[in-house]
Amino acid sequence: MKMISVTLLAILVLAACNRNVLTGSKLTLDNYNKILGPPTSMETKDMLIFKKTIWRYEDGPKFAQITFKNDEVDSKDTNLGTQ
Repeated sequence: MKMISVTLLAILVLAACNRNVLTGSKLTLDNYNKILGPPTSMETKDMLIFKKTIWRYEDGPKFAQITFKNDEVDSKDTNLGTQ
């Protein structure tokens, strides 16, 4: 009975940390979706030789911007940490 209680307690602790209950990993779809969520705005331009997509996240004066070139991260910009 004590082993079952310890196991249930461990599962509850891991679940509270948003970890995968079976592996204990913090790399879960739930945590992934919490990182930034959907962008505030998104713009895609098809250039002659590549596709450029910009994801912009805004929260008041704060922003983070990720630029993709042919669906791979090309650059990122932010004003976080400067205010």
